[in-house]
Amino acid sequence: MRTVDAAGLKIGDDHPPRIMGVLNVSQESPYKPSVFDDPGDAAEYVDEQLIGQGADIVDVGLESANKKFEVLSAEEELDRLDTAIETMESVSGDAIFSIETRYHEVAEKALSEGYEMVNDICGFADPEMPRVCDEYDVAVGKMASPPDLERPGAIEDVDDIYDALFQNGLTEKTIIDPAFGGWSEDKTIEDDRETFRRLREFRAIGQPMLVSINRKNFLRSIADRDTEEALPVSLAATSMAVERGAHIVRTHDVAETRDAALVGDAFTPERTNTTIDGIEVEELDVQSVGDAQRYVDDGDTAEAGVTVAAELRGLDEEAAATLREAGRECNVAVGGGDPVFVAGSVKSVRAVADTVTANDRLSRALTAILRGSR
Repeated sequence: MRTVDAAGLKIGDDHPPRIMGVLNVSQESPYKPSVFDDPGDAAEYVDEQLIGQGADIVDVGLESANKKFEVLSAEEELDRLDTAIETMESVSGDAIFSIETRYHEVAEKALSEGYEMVNDICGFADPEMPRVCDEYDVAVGKMASPPDLERPGAIEDVDDIYDALFQNGLTEKTIIDPAFGGWSEDKTIEDDRETFRRLREFRAIGQPMLVSINRKNFLRSIADRDTEEALPVSLAATSMAVERGAHIVRTHDVAETRDAALVGDAFTPERTNTTIDGIEVEELDVQSVGDAQRYVDDGDTAEAGVTVAAELRGLDEEAAATLREAGRECNVAVGGGDPVFVAGSVKSVRAVADTVTANDRLSRALTAILRGSR
């Protein structure tokens, strides 16, 4: 996993989770407490509510990407950039300032005026964006998006999200963002939930990861909460996201999100990352076949590298004996009486299930174990 240096701020596995606070200079943005058109008021908000509460990065949005609004042109975004620049210059606290835009012209202007990071919500749909970020040697958030400057984040299938993150390449300092939220009519709550379930898979890209899940509908709907009541579900998901590999959490609720991220970080399993006799060793976060398949092209190889373990209760003596014999033949550990313990690679447990098909009840039980490993 690459560590990205964002103007001196280290982002990656070996560093604490970073908090990205949000400021909007777009009147159409839905979260009104973060919306300002006066640079002085905006700077006060940044100092007190973002940096003062623990934000490492301040992400300044020039427009809302909500599908209900018309997309601004690069010229229209540039018209709003003066407020963003004046705000940055008026802030007294210390943080990395990121400009959220889809246009390379806007990014270049902001960087030339002192911004230190770019948050591209269209994932390099503007092919000049990576060039600009390379030339200024800045970190850039790359949100998964179609190759269309008017449709940010409108990708439903998780496999397509993964592919979109490679659109127009990656810079040395790219931070990937799998994109959560209602960016299009077609993207559903369940699409977002599936993306979150499979968050670990994106670690295979080898770049740090940013998530923007604060008070999002796919979380609110679980507990039937409106936006104002959704902070608890956001914090629960924040801890989970960090444990699953997120390095930056973008939020309006800085202090609370920081605490939740630190809890997630404290309980994230340690991963070996060392060099032995000139050989670099990095332990991968692989817990399912889907995770493994991001690293290898061969599905059989992926299945052979992922271990599943389960207990089976209620087997009669004949079924237990059949299972033990099949386990010996297929290199699957089978032990105990009731419950019977079963452990092995996905591929080997599947072989056991195929071997015991004469016992339909047992075969279906083993197949149920494999469904959880996908």
